[in-house]
Amino acid sequence: MDKWTVDKPNKKMNLHSYKLQPYAGVQTRHTCPSCGRKRCFTRYIDENGNTLNDNVGRCDHESSCGYHYSPSDYFRDHPDTIPRESSWLNHPFQNPHKQPKPQRPLCTIPMSIVKQTIRPTIHSTLTQYLSTVIDPLIFESLIHEYKLGVTKDRSIIYYQIDTKNQCRTGKIMKYDPNTGHRLKDPDTPSRITWVHSILKTRTQLPESWQLTQCLFGEHLLTKYPDKKVALVESEKTAIICAALMPSYIWLATGGKTQLGDKLRILKGRDVIAFPDVDGYEEWKKKLSTSGSLNIRISGYLEKNATPEDREAHIDIADLLLRQNKRPARKEPEKPSNSILRYFAPEHRAEVQALIDELELVPVSISKIR
Repeated sequence: MDKWTVDKPNKKMNLHSYKLQPYAGVQTRHTCPSCGRKRCFTRYIDENGNTLNDNVGRCDHESSCGYHYSPSDYFRDHPDTIPRESSWLNHPFQNPHKQPKPQRPLCTIPMSIVKQTIRPTIHSTLTQYLSTVIDPLIFESLIHEYKLGVTKDRSIIYYQIDTKNQCRTGKIMKYDPNTGHRLKDPDTPSRITWVHSILKTRTQLPESWQLTQCLFGEHLLTKYPDKKVALVESEKTAIICAALMPSYIWLATGGKTQLGDKLRILKGRDVIAFPDVDGYEEWKKKLSTSGSLNIRISGYLEKNATPEDREAHIDIADLLLRQNKRPARKEPEKPSNSILRYFAPEHRAEVQALIDELELVPVSISKIR
């Protein structure tokens, strides 16, 4: 929530609070004033649901656009628009003696719907790709571990399940089965959709249903109370890293700027954060004010990324997969030889650096022929 203040002698008074408008259909998403793409811009609203200005908000395309104009920025640029103190005192929702609103009940999705879509024998476009670079047996276990769903058109469903085993929602995404890259073509229908939105359209959820997100993989905190936690941006990254470095619980925020209240669940846990290469400074700034949370930010990507890596906005999973690709040979290898089963630090200095970064202890190494 963004708050702006007015300084008074010996006093700083909190005048207004704004938050990003919760999703309630396409009418709540607008054209970005920076990149010009439609239905990807979220405006800030006050407690009455009023917008401050059409350009005050955040673009969903964090890497390619990155537009974020907050209410604080707006009032800094337009000080003449700050309401007079008297008008603030007369504003009903700004009364300091007003009783807080009762907390609304948490809205969830029935777990029966989640279970219907977890079908390890049917590949989504992403699992089809990942099964060629990760041991299929390991990956099948991750489908159950992270409760990955699949739709009829073979999109993957990343369910957000909290520590009480309640499903908050599911993010539905399409990938290229040959490259594993997310489909971002504007002409591709339903690039990102949400399970709760589909269920509301089908009237399987009431119109009053409201979204409250949690970390992807959050339910694993209860299952593994003693494991250290690794925090990344994307769900795909969390899955790949969980397959290759299972000594950590890999959780995903779901986006570069998604570092708000959902992180509170990590209080008391030992956490290391791996932002994407273009998100290091932002995460460093935001997580430095995380208060009682014990989150260490890895600078591994920041130190080792090439200019090409920064251009491609790589993450820690991209680096791990790239470091362990086998060199090209004149004779093609059998498919099984290209599957990653372990990392050999004696052959890869980068792997040893990651072992040191994650404070891992090698137990045994065996060669697979």
